[in-house]
Amino acid sequence: MAGSKFLLDTNAIIALQRGDEALKKLLIVATDVFLPVVAIGELYYGAYKSGRVEANRQNVTAYIVNRFILDVDANTADVFGQVKQGLRAKGRPIPENDIWIAAIAIQYDLTLITDDAHFAEVDNLRSQRW
Repeated sequence: MAGSKFLLDTNAIIALQRGDEALKKLLIVATDVFLPVVAIGELYYGAYKSGRVEANRQNVTAYIVNRFILDVDANTADVFGQVKQGLRAKGRPIPENDIWIAAIAIQYDLTLITDDAHFAEVDNLRSQRW
């Protein structure tokens, strides 16, 4: 896996923040690690619904400083449409935010690091569980 380029799903980011050793070990071999803006939104949502809003919001803000963040654009939207239609055709829907995250990974040819098995339903997506 040396030279791999990874996109982290929300659950991978949370696991890293909690010090998950297996995930840290996996990421050592990466040449690049990216965060999808959609996952950052999910992290902020988690902060705002928590009992410690300001502290958790500051933790998210501090975590994303100096990280490579991938945004969505018109090309991502096109991939999103393809992925969502493919899942609909199979009768295997997944959460909307996860479709956006998958679309970013496909668009930039990245391996998605996630603990969610449902990403296996997405055609043309490389995903890996740690």
